[in-house]
Amino acid sequence: MKLPKRTCKPLLLFMAAVGSLWLITGNNLSQDSWNPPVLFFDLLNYVDIDRGRSECNCASIWQGDTEEIEKAKLMTLHKDFRRSVRISDEDYINATQDCEKFKYRRYFTVPLSLEEEDFPLAYSLVVHHKVQNFEHLLRAIYAPQNVYCVHVDTKSAASVRAAIEGIVSCFPNVFLVSQPVSVVYASWSRVQADLNCMADLYNSTTTWKYFINLCGQDFPLKTNLEIVRMLKSLRGDNSMESEKMPGGKIWRVTNVFQVVNGEIKGTGKKKDPPPFNLPILSGNAYIVASRGYVHSVLKDLRIQKLLEWANDTYSPDEFLWATIQRIPGVPGSKWPSRKYDMTDINAIARLVKWQGHEGQQGSLDAVYPECQGNHVRGICVYGVGDLRWLLQQHHLFANKFDMDSDPVAVFCLEKYLRLKALATVRQKMMVNYHTRVKHY
Repeated sequence: MKLPKRTCKPLLLFMAAVGSLWLITGNNLSQDSWNPPVLFFDLLNYVDIDRGRSECNCASIWQGDTEEIEKAKLMTLHKDFRRSVRISDEDYINATQDCEKFKYRRYFTVPLSLEEEDFPLAYSLVVHHKVQNFEHLLRAIYAPQNVYCVHVDTKSAASVRAAIEGIVSCFPNVFLVSQPVSVVYASWSRVQADLNCMADLYNSTTTWKYFINLCGQDFPLKTNLEIVRMLKSLRGDNSMESEKMPGGKIWRVTNVFQVVNGEIKGTGKKKDPPPFNLPILSGNAYIVASRGYVHSVLKDLRIQKLLEWANDTYSPDEFLWATIQRIPGVPGSKWPSRKYDMTDINAIARLVKWQGHEGQQGSLDAVYPECQGNHVRGICVYGVGDLRWLLQQHHLFANKFDMDSDPVAVFCLEKYLRLKALATVRQKMMVNYHTRVKHY
């Protein structure tokens, strides 16, 4: 497949600098340079895959340049532009027939540091459509030491599944979940999809340190190295929203629900109290959890009882992980006292800009600035005008991004992360070079 031309300028000057440094240092770097000939060869070829168009100035967009942002917004309105950056499911199916060619200049195929290599991560990715979104996300978070479980909804179109199967087949550390399910919005099936990936990841040969679950419209705000360092700073703790259940949500856990004709509906029956009189906390479907937390989810008998109790509630993903986070004895958990409550703003797992909390700068009621993209179900689908604000946040990931709504936002964020990751490697190479010169 010939991938379409994209939106950003080449990295030739940067890569020329990296190439020159490689020629200087050669094979004589110290052993802690992670098999340098292989790494440097990869970096020399890891040019800007979104090169070829001059319309987009990502550097100015990152800085919040109004003129460049408006220019990018206008560009995304043109059908020809949208068509030029669109990659179909069939394109991915064809491209992944040659995995080496598909990965070339698109994925980091060696660890970028010993620190990252020694701290592998586990990802669960639950997707059902928008393969191009998924592939950009995988590319942005991919590292060969990590492990990735991909859950494709059993209702997904055949072309979606075939395209994702093709992508997954190109990587030894990326696999499809062993037991996919049909995911129904706000039902137990959303939890089951992650549980199935949790089990597969825990049983994999990689002894990963932390688990992160994502959906196909998430995107990272940090490089893999930054994620590793932030997770190390947790010192075994978990990071997720976990706070008192608002009164307006109590009905979700006090009534019985079931799936009827692909939709979740109330039965009119009342639920029994939760097992062991556990306090049910409010939270988020997306979490950052230690390996010990995942082990407890899979093995702790108290949690097994809670899972069984929760399978006929409404939107259990928005209270289950938060409740487990406050069960005494669960690794990385917090005491159930309200003093340990954590909001989604303070947790590092995921940033979502809710429409009801947006407002003008300086407004006392506003939690976030106004969305610069569009809204879907009360959630901001980020546009290029949101990037400067997003890059200032402490969260690891943000939701939602959509290649169909604003591909430039994805391209520029991806470029920012790639440049940052490569700049860190270049800095390490310079340190090694100067150390070697001093030694001689």
